[in-house]
Amino acid sequence: MLIGIDVGGTYTDGVLFKQGAIIATVKKPTDDMNLKSTLLEVLDELLPSAEGQKIERIVFSTTLVTNLLATGQGERTALIMLPGHGLPHDAYDICPDIFFARGTVDFRGNVIEKLDQKEIDDILARIAAAGIKRVAVAAKFANRNDILEREIQSKLAASYPDISVSISSEISNKLNFPRRAATTYFTAMTVKEWMQFAAEIDQAITERGLDSELHILKADGGTFSLDTSSRRPCETVFSGPAASTMGGLALSQPHLNSVVLDIGGTTSDIALIIDGAPLYASKGARLGKQYTHINAFAVNSVALGGDSCLDYDGEIKVQNFRRGAAACFGGDYPTVTDAFNCKMDLGIGNAGQSAEKLQQLASKAGMKSSELCRQVVNIVIERLVSSIEAMFREWENEPAYKVWEVVNRRKFKLDQIIGIGAAATAIVPQVAARMEVDSFLHDYSPVANALGAAVVRPTLAVELHVDTPNNFFSVGPGGIRGSLNDRGGMQLGEAKNMARQYLLDMCREQGMESYASESSFYMEEQFNIISGWSRSGKIFDVGIQIAPGFISEYKGVSS
Repeated sequence: MLIGIDVGGTYTDGVLFKQGAIIATVKKPTDDMNLKSTLLEVLDELLPSAEGQKIERIVFSTTLVTNLLATGQGERTALIMLPGHGLPHDAYDICPDIFFARGTVDFRGNVIEKLDQKEIDDILARIAAAGIKRVAVAAKFANRNDILEREIQSKLAASYPDISVSISSEISNKLNFPRRAATTYFTAMTVKEWMQFAAEIDQAITERGLDSELHILKADGGTFSLDTSSRRPCETVFSGPAASTMGGLALSQPHLNSVVLDIGGTTSDIALIIDGAPLYASKGARLGKQYTHINAFAVNSVALGGDSCLDYDGEIKVQNFRRGAAACFGGDYPTVTDAFNCKMDLGIGNAGQSAEKLQQLASKAGMKSSELCRQVVNIVIERLVSSIEAMFREWENEPAYKVWEVVNRRKFKLDQIIGIGAAATAIVPQVAARMEVDSFLHDYSPVANALGAAVVRPTLAVELHVDTPNNFFSVGPGGIRGSLNDRGGMQLGEAKNMARQYLLDMCREQGMESYASESSFYMEEQFNIISGWSRSGKIFDVGIQIAPGFISEYKGVSS
């Protein structure tokens, strides 16, 4: 048996899944101030339906990190950058408390400028004097040689043991210094809260006598263990859109070009599936104005949902916030759901309550209730269609989108819109009709995001960099560094075997060894190093991954 729990902005959904069938579902209001309580409340309602049978795996999708960053509630964090030569310092507008220091590593990993110890001491003293307890350290090309970052880390530990520090070489092995710095900064800001959350979840599961694998959904549509998540908490951002995207794919499954439209209580998430595969953001997840090294789907959120309240101020307005549940579910104010309920005669909840609250607003606006509903439906449909069309203009710049058009020798064509969320049944068919494509809705569309969380497999990407003339290699994630045993005559095949072995080792460490056989290479590059008139060695860059997908047991879900 599997359990998936997805935390949304308004509601938290849960499913209990076994052998192709959903055994039980739960939907509860989300308490943003106490996510742990919400998750456990949903879990406790699902467990009786298991009737004592073993729960093999529990997957949580949580908005903890997203909320910390979006609301500005993350603790004040300093960023120490060693940018080396190149861009001016004002090009790195990442955070308010940013400090620049001398110290340079070149692209081969050679230290060409050492740290100025007095300068570092001064920076650390200023950080401590400001009362800052969290520090991120990022040096250009630290993924090639992390010695300067480690020097600062050691100095902090010795002089200011109460200040926690994150270094970029442990967070990402990828190039692109600004993105690595931003990812490290956001990690330092959120890691303490996440570790506390993870410990509380682990304790709560133990208290319930469960011996289940605990996983967290990531932004790339895969999962990692609760223990691993404590080292890279930022990978959990945008897990909500990831859950709905994978949930939509799990329900529809055919290889069609689809937009996944997840209509929640306060927001609607939009994602694209090309030939049955989700489209990724090639530049990584964007947090605020910063791109990061977090692998994520190319998604967008619109401040419009089923609980968006209606108002009149000279004209009918669909607000970008909620005042509670829809009137048909006992709320005090009319909402988008109520308007569709009456306009489409859907019979959702107490339709009489929908009609009553809408009539009150219609009287205020001096129009018939039917006209009010018509205007609301048009506003919602036009806003969603415009948002989807705007996303297509962004998607057109993604490599996977362009490749599809090259391979198929025609302009991209959308086949269907997959509806996710409780309000999807009312809204998605209208959006699809407006865009002249099919709509896809399933009996389990209201909890598809939780299903997606339950049945996706763990993911892991390992990147290996080898520099044979310098007798050096590095592996990420984790900031592994080492010397080669035999650097003479190394070929690409040997580098691939080396990367595969590190992937297997990490899989064993993270309890996902059974998925190692499903790995594939996504990067295989080699460059000759010329010294004088002859080749002195090679540089290899190899990437191997267990890509996002579904667990082998999942073959679909019965209605």
